[in-house]
Formats: sequence, structure tokens, C-alpha cells
Amino acid sequence: MLVNFLIAGTQKGGTSALDAYLREHPQICMADKKEVHFFDNEKYFSSLKPNYDKYHSAFTPNALHKVIGEATPIYMYWDDAPKRIWEYNPDMKIILSLRNPVERAYSHWNMEVSRNQENLSFMDAINQEASRATEALPYQHRVYSYVDRGFYSHQLRRLWRYFPKENTLILRQEDLRLNPNETLRKVSEFLGLNDFPFVRAKKIHEIQYKNEISKLEKKMLINIFKNEILEIERLLGWDCKDWSEL
Repeated sequence: MLVNFLIAGTQKGGTSALDAYLREHPQICMADKKEVHFFDNEKYFSSLKPNYDKYHSAFTPNALHKVIGEATPIYMYWDDAPKRIWEYNPDMKIILSLRNPVERAYSHWNMEVSRNQENLSFMDAINQEASRATEALPYQHRVYSYVDRGFYSHQLRRLWRYFPKENTLILRQEDLRLNPNETLRKVSEFLGLNDFPFVRAKKIHEIQYKNEISKLEKKMLINIFKNEILEIERLLGWDCKDWSEL
């Protein structure tokens, strides 16, 4: 048994909906639960030989399944994950769903507030992120990474050091939300499967915000991400003007 595809990011980028859609395809075996957290778990890599049997125990494939995959969105962000994934399966196919990094950051903060992991205001959390993140060194901070996770270009280049671009499928979260059937057609083609049956749009893990992001907060984040957005446009050939709109 070998897991041959991953939904590796980004957090708050529609990965829960994508995971749920893929479970509807008869040729896809998804992990028994979303977010296996194998390649970002330091204890599994504390020895020279990781226990892949532990990883494989998270899957229950059957004879109809042609591909086996899972969705753990921190893999894209975790520094050592791409190398570990490559050492496990150098032919792994990687699916990423990217979201406007401004919206992603605010959604991430709201999620942590709802989990009682965050007690700072959004503005204070952004301003203090760099200093708070040092608590997790030498690793990335799993909670206080609202801005840092939105610098996608660095994460993409790190993945591409190990995997050819043709082994990565990069989706826009907006497309998955607004036109799931066309997006899933791309996924099935990427994985070499029959087309998806028609699906109805899913709303999964959509948290109702107590307050919408303010114009001041949004303007601050647009300024933080302005060069990154331009770089994503260059790398992927996307038009991301809407990511910079107030």
C-alpha cells in the first residue's frame, strides 16, 4: 500500500470541503478521518526509519479504489514536510487550494478565537504574531501563523524543490466554492480517474464571524501581502486583483 496523493494546503482554504467531495468518488480512498498529521508530527520522525505502518493504519482501501489520499493542510506550511513526503513517495501528487491570504488570515484568527486558543483582537494578534511565533522555535507556530501561512510563494517553491510542477495541482478556493463541479473535473483528471458524479456545493466548517474584518484591518493586510500577491500572479499565471480590493 502506498498513499499517492495529498491535499496539503492551505488551512482555511476549502480543504474540508474538498476532502468531503473526494469521499464521494468511488475510485478514491480517503483517510478514515481528515487531517492525519503524519508528515508534520516530529515524534514520527525522531528515528531514521519512520513507522509507515502507523501512517497506513489511517486508511481502509478496497478493491474499487484506484488512488489513496488524505488532507492535512499544514503539510504545505511545515518546513520539513515536503522532504518527508518525497522520501515516502517521490511520485506523490499534491493538491493545494489557495485562498485570498487576507481572508485566510481573518478566517484563521476567527477559528482560533472560537477554539479559545486566541484572546487578542485581530489587529493585536497580527502585530504580535512574529514575537509570539518564537514560542514554537525551531518549528512553525501552529496557531499564531495568521500572516505567515499566507506567504504561499515560498511554500510552493519548497514543494517544487522535491516534486515536479506537473505533480502539483493548485486550485483557487473561490473556484471550488462557486463552481465545484468544474474544479472536481480538474481533480479527477489530475488523479487519472473517471469524472466525478455531479455534486452539490458544500458548506463545511464555515464559522459565522461575530464581526466582519474592518477596512483598516483589511488595508493593513493588503499592504502586507501586496508583493506576495503579485508573486503568486507571476508564478501561477493567475489574476488576483480581487485579493487586493478593499
